[in-house]
Amino acid sequence: MKITDYVTTKVGKIFPLPKTYLSLHQLNQLNMKSFSAKANAIFDEATEAYHLKNSVSAQMENPYEPDTIEYFLYEKNWIDVVQWHLEDIIRDPDILPKEALEIKRWIDRSNQERTDLVEKIDNYFLHHFQLIVPANDAVINTESPAWAIDRLSILAIKIYHMREEVNRMDTDQQHLISCRQKLNVLMEQRVDLSAAIDRLLDDIAQGRKYMKVYRQMKMYNDPSLNPVLYGKNKK
Repeated sequence: MKITDYVTTKVGKIFPLPKTYLSLHQLNQLNMKSFSAKANAIFDEATEAYHLKNSVSAQMENPYEPDTIEYFLYEKNWIDVVQWHLEDIIRDPDILPKEALEIKRWIDRSNQERTDLVEKIDNYFLHHFQLIVPANDAVINTESPAWAIDRLSILAIKIYHMREEVNRMDTDQQHLISCRQKLNVLMEQRVDLSAAIDRLLDDIAQGRKYMKVYRQMKMYNDPSLNPVLYGKNKK
């Protein structure tokens, strides 16, 4: 299947139907009001699984069937939590320059993988909403569903680590109080973002909003667009 650089349900782009094809009637009845609960549970599961191994080199063991939305969500969070710890490592003031460069290149690769996976998640929604006819007054959202879900994945990791801080035994009371306050804010943010995502998906399912996805253009990763890279090729 080839997906063009510009895809949208608004202009009637038709894609091959996925295995989990839903009829138009089923799509009209689709309840997306609890999608965030599934996503949050999977993000927590992946974050917990990473910390059982607690190594950026650990192999992901995804428990879900490949090419399903559950698989993509689990993989998304795993990439995010590995990158979280890479960001910790590279900030070590005693890190050797060579090691820091290797970690930086790893982070660059991780960012590209993260972007690719967000687009896979958006493809899932494009498939499921492709037969929805938007209302004449339907509006577009400021971001696609998958990029909002990306932020939900990061929040799961923030909450995990802030809970660790709250439970530390080697720090002072003021630090613990501060971290409890921050944890409360993160939890509130998760509730609000989850509700916003569910509302967005329901709006798309009901035709009140429509999806329009622009593929990310990482120019610095493209040898034909990065002047440093294509300049070297001319020499």
